[in-house]
Amino acid sequence: MSSEKTTAIVLRVVDFSETSVVTTLFTEHFGKVSALAKGARRPKGPFENAIDLLAVARIVFIRKSSDALDLLTEAKLERRFRSAERSLERLYAGFYLAELLTEMTDTGDPHPELFHASNRVLAELDAGSPVAPLVAGIELFALRDLGHLPLLTECAICGNELVKAARYPFALVAGGVLCPRCRPGQRHVVSVRAEVIEAMHGLSQAAPETWSSIALEPKLAGEMRAVTQHYLAHHLGHRCKMHRWLSGRPA
Repeated sequence: MSSEKTTAIVLRVVDFSETSVVTTLFTEHFGKVSALAKGARRPKGPFENAIDLLAVARIVFIRKSSDALDLLTEAKLERRFRSAERSLERLYAGFYLAELLTEMTDTGDPHPELFHASNRVLAELDAGSPVAPLVAGIELFALRDLGHLPLLTECAICGNELVKAARYPFALVAGGVLCPRCRPGQRHVVSVRAEVIEAMHGLSQAAPETWSSIALEPKLAGEMRAVTQHYLAHHLGHRCKMHRWLSGRPA
């Protein structure tokens, strides 16, 4: 067993006993970890209220060599997620980010760039930056960083550069746009406006620090989210639960 120090985003907290919780953390250096935090539910516990959903904290944990839970020994709060004080939309965006990181990442697989991008999105949500480009940006960044970004400038099957058109077929199974020659016979294909594909490509290549300054017209942002959500649902095997709340459809 070894003791490790890192920075973490709290993704999930589940009661374990009258005094302890099990927390899922997305860490800068060790990827996703699940750890037992003994005494976290005590009024004057050892973690200084650092184990709150979407809080960012400096932690110390003991890594277990077996399938047992890691043991969280220290947590010092760096930043609390306060977007609930601003709007439900920002709160839901934060919850959606936690769901994405939980569902898309594997335990013990570090992705430091994704950690920093996610940390920035949480800070930008708290600061009042526009929600739509932040959500779209982190979706595409996660897909790219984890090796699942769809092809948006060339055919996903033959690799040929796309010929300019008003709309493109987007294949969920093939993983991107298709040329007219490869389209026949493909399943799970949706037709997408060229402007949407271009916006997705541009945002997927943009640095996280620029996302909040990117203006997305509401209709364009909605179509981007629909395409990305269909693609994510195909990749994950299910639709993200928080998507309907972000779309304004809680039912």
